[in-house]
Amino acid sequence: MENRKIRMGMIGGGSDAFIGAIHCRAALMENQIELVCGCFSINPDISISSGRSYFIPDNRIYLTWQEMIEKESQLPKEQRIDFVTIVTPNKFHCEPALAALDAGFNVVIDKPMTYSLEEALQLREKVKETGLTLALTHVYSAYPAVKEMKKRIANGVIGKVRRLFVEYSQGWLTKRIELKGGNNAVWRNDPKAAGKGGCVGDIGTHAWHLAEYVTGAKVTEVCAELRHIADGRPLDDDAVAFMHFDQGFPGLLQVTQVATGEANNIRLRVYGETAGMEWRQMEPNILYMKWLDRPTEEVRVGNRYVYLSDFTKWNTRTPGGHPEGFIEAFANIYQNFALTIRAKANGEAPTEEMLDFPTVEDGVRGMQFIETMVRAGHNNDEKWQKWVEK
Repeated sequence: MENRKIRMGMIGGGSDAFIGAIHCRAALMENQIELVCGCFSINPDISISSGRSYFIPDNRIYLTWQEMIEKESQLPKEQRIDFVTIVTPNKFHCEPALAALDAGFNVVIDKPMTYSLEEALQLREKVKETGLTLALTHVYSAYPAVKEMKKRIANGVIGKVRRLFVEYSQGWLTKRIELKGGNNAVWRNDPKAAGKGGCVGDIGTHAWHLAEYVTGAKVTEVCAELRHIADGRPLDDDAVAFMHFDQGFPGLLQVTQVATGEANNIRLRVYGETAGMEWRQMEPNILYMKWLDRPTEEVRVGNRYVYLSDFTKWNTRTPGGHPEGFIEAFANIYQNFALTIRAKANGEAPTEEMLDFPTVEDGVRGMQFIETMVRAGHNNDEKWQKWVEK
């Protein structure tokens, strides 16, 4: 690949979207990527106005994603996009991703990866067939403190893991705001757009992914309860699960979107033989080390702290005391993805640091998590459900 920025096209993410602007800001942060085209909304007027707000020329603002992929693939190599980022409701993830891969474009997708497990398996096969790269934006695994947590557990700092707790609490769906329309609660509570899981798919997948990412262990079975606390809501808005992991330890997962007054409260605790660790998303630059025989230690993240692993420093931009948060975590995924596709295009092997982003395999496991949780939550006769690998 010549010495240039990597060209991105966006599907979804217009001015009426929930997360599109975050993706765009994050993608551009490290000066590796430029936004050159997009179909930003199913509403043509919004797509056009959104594209113009990014100073994209009218001939590269598309009215359908099909038109975008077709016309971009016909452009000369030195002009067309290198990858597509898909930030649409779950129902509209798989088809444009498959088309993009067929056209030779790499792909970034917001989580969960697809509408159903069947679609996820289909997408995995397409990635294998094309040899292209797919990144999934499980953003919380990209915080530097979470990466430090992962490395310390892998290096045996806390000994063998004995117990894990992960929770993700929100309160924005305490009332049935989806009935008012005009907000992002509408499609998230519509099984035809979101899929089988509500809260479980929207934030439960983040909690599950954090648990597997930091420990390196895989969930093997769950015992779950899914609830519809807001009267009449068709999808779950609250869930709890006991989990067994392949390394022999148990875990407890709690997720809810009806915790009145909560904003985005994520808390991850892992306990080993010699120490425990805790990370909270609301104060993301601190990792707590909990010792048996001395006071709790605050491990602070910053790019000048010599005690951090090189793996953590790779994903850290600022000196200590200057918090890195949500957008920077997204940027870590986009940076590592961009460096990976650049290395592959140049016939080079991506480094371990470059390859540190969620992939299509995480996407398949995320859909298996939703399926397993829903099956366990709705099966009164056999609450423990085995994780079925496919």
